[in-house]
Amino acid sequence: MRHIAIVGSGPAGYYTAEAAQKKYGDDVRIDIIDRLPVPFGLIRFGVAPDHQSIKAVSKRYEKVALSSNVRFVGNVTVGQHISVEELCGLYDAVVLATGAPKDRELDIKGADLPGVYGSAAFVGWYNGHPDFADLNPPLDGSHVAIIGNGNVALDVARILSKTREEFVGSDIVSHALSRLMGAKTEQITILGRRGPHQIAMTPKELGELGRLEKAAPYVDRNDLPEEGADALLEPGMRKSVMHLREFARIPESYRAEKDIRIEFDFFAAPVAIEGEGRAQKLIIERTLLDKDLRSQGTGETYSMKADMVISCIGYQTPPIEGVPFEHGRGRFANDEGRILPGLYCAGWARRGPSGTIGTNRPDGYAIVDMIEEDIGSGAGADPERGGRPALDALLKERGADLVTFNDWKKSKKPKRPAPVMAHRMRNLSGSKI
Repeated sequence: MRHIAIVGSGPAGYYTAEAAQKKYGDDVRIDIIDRLPVPFGLIRFGVAPDHQSIKAVSKRYEKVALSSNVRFVGNVTVGQHISVEELCGLYDAVVLATGAPKDRELDIKGADLPGVYGSAAFVGWYNGHPDFADLNPPLDGSHVAIIGNGNVALDVARILSKTREEFVGSDIVSHALSRLMGAKTEQITILGRRGPHQIAMTPKELGELGRLEKAAPYVDRNDLPEEGADALLEPGMRKSVMHLREFARIPESYRAEKDIRIEFDFFAAPVAIEGEGRAQKLIIERTLLDKDLRSQGTGETYSMKADMVISCIGYQTPPIEGVPFEHGRGRFANDEGRILPGLYCAGWARRGPSGTIGTNRPDGYAIVDMIEEDIGSGAGADPERGGRPALDALLKERGADLVTFNDWKKSKKPKRPAPVMAHRMRNLSGSKI
């Protein structure tokens, strides 16, 4: 019998568990450990609540989670309740699939002012992440600046712009929906250091901005390259740029009928945030592209009103004590997924924050192939490793109140709930409005 521990219950974790099931059949016991009392990681807390078709992949993970040889071990923090070293002593293989839940730092003056948020915090707030349930974004202001030219920036702009009716069928949490419906937003500016041909926005997400009931997008035609240059782009990017060109052709008379203007500000690098006790203004430097398509500052600066600033510039994996880490790349130091003997990583924890949710499937399967290769090269699975019973005994000794998958499904508290458990379990069932 093989014993495998997976740290992290997002896509990379469940695809790895699925791969292990297919590889070993009934000859494996898999524990999926997560510090939250809720499974699915990025699917639950990172995907926009109005993108239910993307979240539907969780049904595949649920099938794995309900298997007899897979167990979700929620509300257990590696590094607090148990160390990686201890896990490696209990299991034949330990896979770190912790994702990249931390924001890349916005390294400009004033980034620590109230009213400035990373996308992990803001997206976590409207998705019901317990770490951000008490976030109090200043939605009473008229101007919001979103820094970044990826899909997360589009998600944030769209969520800030929707009517209550447009949220029907979503699983946005009630406390966020209530606040958003009272927001005073009139202008949303999406800033990018480079130009329209360098965005990381997909056609579907861009197209949604053009179909909002009370908001309309704006692109300055002068920021767009010559149309013939689009032919050099790959098809998906070409379609995305086509949407930007459509936005540039929207008549001002149509925008005047809308409550919110969503403006794309290209060739714009934020250099400072200013305000008296809170964010009030964003200072921006105009940029241009060098021959390698990197942005270079021109020295020309301007300012814009910004009652709230949301940084959507990427994510990184948090380090874990005792595990080699590449700080420059925001991931665990690894050789194609191997970290140390018996210790592996998958998904964003291995690659850094790149690829789609589906990219994690071949990643998880490759890691299980490595595990089989490594175990097979020696004496096979160690019969002396304690696996699940040893983990349970250790967690009980240390007072951990673990939450199983069925606990979460039934929204029940553990027998000896931690003081924060009731707060954590609220709004985490994933129910739709």
